[in-house]
Amino acid sequence: MKLLLPIALLLAAPALAAPQGEEPPPRISTLVVFGNDPCPRSSDEEIIVCARQPESERYRIPKALRKKPKTDEVTQSWVERTRTFDMVSKQGLPNSCSPNGSNGQTGCMRQFLEAARAEREAMKRGE
Repeated sequence: MKLLLPIALLLAAPALAAPQGEEPPPRISTLVVFGNDPCPRSSDEEIIVCARQPESERYRIPKALRKKPKTDEVTQSWVERTRTFDMVSKQGLPNSCSPNGSNGQTGCMRQFLEAARAEREAMKRGE
């Protein structure tokens, strides 16, 4: 069965080819001309379509490429970025309560006391 498929395709190939009597379609070229520049003339083999732009646009970036791409991501302020960098770089430094680094354990007691203080304040407010 696997051998029959390539043979069938070879036999059908002449039927799939374009008819020999037809001429190929003419070639179409699209050009942009600026200011008073002339548009080249079309010939029998080629159709030329010209779009005219003002002279001031000749050396500019095309309008489609001038627009800034819209992004859906929320931009983060520099203040938030530096806070994030500070938080990440604090790991292993004194008072960080981290198992990494030589001074990381010194902040564990401070964090425990801050959590206890926040819990006590919440209890006073009735939360």
